[in-house]
Amino acid sequence: MVVKPPPLPPDSLAYALAAASRVIVAVLAGKSLAEGLPDSVDCGARPAVQDLVYGTLRQYGRGDFILARLLQRPLTATEIRALLLVALHRLESRPENPHTVVDQAVGAAAHFAGGGLKPLVNAVLRNFLRQQAALLAAADGDAVAAHRHPEWWLLRLRQAYPDTWESIVAAGNRPPPMALRVNRRRVERDDYARHLAAGGGAAAPVGDDGLALVRPLPVDRLPGFAEGWVSVQDPGAQRAAVCLDPRPGSRVLDACAAPGGKTAHLLERADLDLLALDLKPARCRRIEENLKRLGLAATVRAADCTRLDSWWDGRPFDAVLADVPCTASGVARRNPDTKWLRRDADVAGFAASQARILEALWRVVKPGGKLLYATCSVFPEENRLQIERFLARQPTARRGGEEQLLPTDDHDGFYYCRLDKLA
Repeated sequence: MVVKPPPLPPDSLAYALAAASRVIVAVLAGKSLAEGLPDSVDCGARPAVQDLVYGTLRQYGRGDFILARLLQRPLTATEIRALLLVALHRLESRPENPHTVVDQAVGAAAHFAGGGLKPLVNAVLRNFLRQQAALLAAADGDAVAAHRHPEWWLLRLRQAYPDTWESIVAAGNRPPPMALRVNRRRVERDDYARHLAAGGGAAAPVGDDGLALVRPLPVDRLPGFAEGWVSVQDPGAQRAAVCLDPRPGSRVLDACAAPGGKTAHLLERADLDLLALDLKPARCRRIEENLKRLGLAATVRAADCTRLDSWWDGRPFDAVLADVPCTASGVARRNPDTKWLRRDADVAGFAASQARILEALWRVVKPGGKLLYATCSVFPEENRLQIERFLARQPTARRGGEEQLLPTDDHDGFYYCRLDKLA
């Protein structure tokens, strides 16, 4: 008879290791981190669990390489394999008290596979500590392990950015910066910065409405967040509203709007007659919640933007934001599961979908109006090459302005191209 071990204390490292391992198992089975941590994770442990999950996935190419050399044969117990990956990341990223980490990982292993693989976990992790220098040197000599990105991803970056691909990869392996967008309808940016400083938060102005935090802060420590003074948004994402820049009173469409950050920024900057679309009702509810918190109003509808007959009343728009679905290769550090869930063929699939969206939305732009094509990708097939193909097909379109932002310590990777429609 197998005796069930007692529950792990939520404030223990063993609990965090076990909880993170379960999330890693789900991700490697195809579940997106966008759905968030499961409700079963204790509230107090969530920051530690999230830190372990995101760090393990950012470093997955390295951890997978090292683990393969520590195992005599592939490990079929998926939760134990995930636990070892999480523990290896913890040992390398925070090398203090390594034997405590090993002991806590063994304690977590008691809750997986009937507890029978505790000796394996102990042996593998202690072997890592003994062989660490040689293993890390070997990892540094392997492209995927050294750069923590899939081989096909690295090849695309080398081809597109032969002089800067290594800096793009390095930025993608670091935790992302945290920035805020100040709601100019509720508070001035300088005033908000003073409120932030009074609470111990330091920030510097960035862009038209942003503040770059010196250190990340939990949302509940942001002054006035619940009252709609501020939103969390990367400075690169804040460029969308600036690049589209619709005139006050314009009829505007945000065609792929969830979760609503760019929608809100447009409305914070000007009074607009704005329609926000998204494919899924649940995502539309999130848009509405964000707008309500910020004190903003728009028409929000669940619809496929390419099926014009299901939502368009025939009146053209002065300005359209087409923030199209993409590989998210420019924000992989925020969504580290993306690197390992995407496949090379997905780039062409997204490009085909983007072309359909562009063709459909161009029909709703009024003559003399404009469309901003936006992605959070760094792959040219989704960006510059997509626009060149569109311009070759559309004699009424002219390129009005273009930006390719690559990931840095200051912002994520985004692409923007404004297309002007001839009158």
